[in-house]
Amino acid sequence: MAVTVIVGANWGDEGKGKMTDVLAAKSSYVVRYQGGSNAGHTIINDYGKFALHMLPSGVFNPNVMNVIGPGVALDVESFFKEQEELLLKGVPEPKLCISDRTQIVLPIHRLFDQLEEERLGERSFGSTKRGIAPFYSDKYAKLGIQVSDLFNESRLRNRLEHILETKNILLEHLYHHQPIQMDVMMDEILNQAEKLRPFIRDTSRMLHDALAKGESILLEGQLGALRDPDHGIYPYSTSSSTLAGFAPVGAGLSTYAITNIIAVVKAYSSCVGAGPFISELDGPAAEELRRRGGDAGEYGVTTGRPRRVGWFDVVATRYGCMVQGANQVALTNLDVLGYLDQIPVCVGYKLQDGTITDQFPVSAQLDHVQPIFDYYPGWKCDISAAKSFDELPHNAQQYVDFVESAVNVKVTYVSVGPKREQLIARDV
Repeated sequence: MAVTVIVGANWGDEGKGKMTDVLAAKSSYVVRYQGGSNAGHTIINDYGKFALHMLPSGVFNPNVMNVIGPGVALDVESFFKEQEELLLKGVPEPKLCISDRTQIVLPIHRLFDQLEEERLGERSFGSTKRGIAPFYSDKYAKLGIQVSDLFNESRLRNRLEHILETKNILLEHLYHHQPIQMDVMMDEILNQAEKLRPFIRDTSRMLHDALAKGESILLEGQLGALRDPDHGIYPYSTSSSTLAGFAPVGAGLSTYAITNIIAVVKAYSSCVGAGPFISELDGPAAEELRRRGGDAGEYGVTTGRPRRVGWFDVVATRYGCMVQGANQVALTNLDVLGYLDQIPVCVGYKLQDGTITDQFPVSAQLDHVQPIFDYYPGWKCDISAAKSFDELPHNAQQYVDFVESAVNVKVTYVSVGPKREQLIARDV
């Protein structure tokens, strides 16, 4: 029996989709437990290259039940669009189900996300405009719509009327936008409801039963520790908890069920969105790393925006692994660094008052931090064909060992390319 959580140690974009895809082959269930369509996981396999925003990353394994848990912001349009894209590319129809307690992203959430980013202008938070912040705001203001509400028309109408009471006032007087018509929104949601009906289940009961039978469950996180609203670079965070501690809540499992927490870590750093990014590069060095990085360059899966890139940040990564409670690290994109004679790594921060620290500061102290770099010898060769740790060049092995000692967590997986088979498993 195993319940494993896969999470990001940094800003997101670490390669969690590939790790979930690989480990899903050994799992009975893959569960999305938080976030929505505001971030994506890139997966490359025999069927092609896929960007998943809403579907769990186990959909390429026909024996896996893929679950959207109650903690997810369900974007119905994205759900069906991605499902259709899989089928069009020849992927066998995946097994999918959605918790009857999951709440849905409404069209009005996407509208408010866009209008607020436009209103903020230069003060904006770099939203993907997928409606996530307005969705979670409504969820905790008790204005949300659960999927089970969709099949009770009178209850649904009452819920929507309650939402529009305040939303239309804001639309007219703050954003100078025409109000939303109740019947239009009602019709759109009811049309989606009938398409969703076959997927709705009591997934919490299903997963508890699976746990009792000793079946393997994989919980898939979105974004990374530094985007957590409590422990990350607030206010440049997402609106749901990105930590493994939330995984049992968002999936519908008990807290004691978790057995493994794998933090996915990039061999360098990347980031989509605004906020402090201490080891960030600019100019030609940034463009070179961006061009070589990822599977086809460092560009956001959801937004297509060029990712901000930088060198490996020991301070941020050690902190991210700590707050995630990681007992394993998967190190990705090691192959990307093969062009460098020397590999810079950020080993400390110099704060505005001149203090040197190796501890990740609170958000209020991050605005004027300067990175302190150390350097490690590069290996200057292509390592993408390596099948075992022993096949890596000595300097590449040293770099992995450095990461392991720096973050105080065992590196159990090393990725040397974007494909499934380009993954080296090490003894735990």
